[in-house]
Amino acid sequence: MKSHLFAYLVLCFTFVKSTYAQTIQENTQKGFKYNNNFDLALGIGDVEFSSALSWAKLHGIGKKKKFKIGYGLRLSNYFASDKVYKTAPANLIENKKIDEIYISFAQTNSLNATINMQYSLSANIEFGFNIDAVGISFGAEQNIARTGINVAKAAPTSGNFLLIGNNDIGSLNSEFYLRYWFSEKFAIRAGFSHLFSEYTTNTKLAYNNDRYRLITNLGFIAFTFSPYR
Repeated sequence: MKSHLFAYLVLCFTFVKSTYAQTIQENTQKGFKYNNNFDLALGIGDVEFSSALSWAKLHGIGKKKKFKIGYGLRLSNYFASDKVYKTAPANLIENKKIDEIYISFAQTNSLNATINMQYSLSANIEFGFNIDAVGISFGAEQNIARTGINVAKAAPTSGNFLLIGNNDIGSLNSEFYLRYWFSEKFAIRAGFSHLFSEYTTNTKLAYNNDRYRLITNLGFIAFTFSPYR
């Protein structure tokens, strides 16, 4: 766990350092107002849906600047009915100590800083990936059940941390997408969202655990506005 955390912190530091240097260069050339994308995404799955409101600042790399990296903020909301959440901590998963809880109506809301990468296939078509890195979650407390009997209450895990794979904590969102610019300022975007929704119970349950996670993949469509490209 500590080695994963150290590697994650080194990666974040390297990314921030690289992006900061690129920011200084681009701000000198074009100004900060360029390459800011404001986005609204809607995802739909099986008795579940999501919404995400985001801002991303991208910085071109190289002479042609087809590859871009950046940072941003995203407010993600996840809603679902009749879902089974499973044990979240990595050490319990590795030892196959898996427990389940049932939530009749789940809603997790998360505000996270994002890492963004994108490549321009043409002047109007882009392929990209983004992922939540760190942030907070909030939402109403819910009754949870095991084998049909209410046993406790749970609320969204408050802190979100990208720590790679099962080490992740909290509610995190990531997207793979294609974007098409149909005008200078407006684009449509579509792809798949890989979303973690996590609850923490108000009491320890099986294996002395109180964190439970649902992992889901949703198709989504989004609309993008960029004042200055």
